Amino acid sequence: MQIIPLPAFRDNYIWLLRHGTTATVVDPGDAAPVLRYLADEGLSLSAILITHHHSDHVGGIEALLASHPAPVYGPARESIPAITRPVGDGEVVSVPGADFQVIDVPGHTAGHVAYYAAPMLFCGDTLFAAGCGRIFEGTPAQLYASLERLAGLPGDTQVYCTHEYTLSNLAFAAAVEPANSAVTERIARCQALRADERPTVPFQLDGERHSNPFLRTREADVVRQAEAQAGRSLNGPEEVFAALREWKNRF
Repeated sequence: MQIIPLPAFRDNYIWLLRHGTTATVVDPGDAAPVLRYLADEGLSLSAILITHHHSDHVGGIEALLASHPAPVYGPARESIPAITRPVGDGEVVSVPGADFQVIDVPGHTAGHVAYYAAPMLFCGDTLFAAGCGRIFEGTPAQLYASLERLAGLPGDTQVYCTHEYTLSNLAFAAAVEPANSAVTERIARCQALRADERPTVPFQLDGERHSNPFLRTREADVVRQAEAQAGRSLNGPEEVFAALREWKNRF
């Protein structure tokens, strides 16, 4: 299987999973780049996978289906009219070349899901390179639990998120842990990629554990910085996470 990033809008990626003469797309907020690729490569659309209801993830579905009818899989706990196959935690979605396990990851939205088929993880706006999504409908406790669940996947997991936020996230990570060499080294690597107009995603989960402050809420330096921002002692990693997320909101 070949996984191709199709840039959309200002900083979105639509992921296209190419297998033989078929393609599965993840979170097509804009139909145009998908339609162009399918036409240029002579591919048929086998399925659409949706992680959550935000318009930059679902806006292109109807236009795609108009010329490429295909099943649309998406979160059962969100209202997305185009979904034909509602899915939830533990279910399996089979597409050409992969069988994906559905993982419920609420927090960014109330019914957000991710799709995992080792070593691939398509996680929408839950886990970003060096960051995490904003909390729009869920709670800090929900998003923290969702990130912990994803962080428990094997270290060689390749994470395909849907936004090019890496450098801004790393700037925040450097503010949280100024002495973290993994962050400094990652900034240099990602700056070089962006200078060449290359994506900074996917990224490997194992490296994320060393440079993403939202996965490092038990580290002493992270706790100290979060408490300084909160102006009080924090009781455990979940409160540290909530303080970090609030800090990031205004960073």
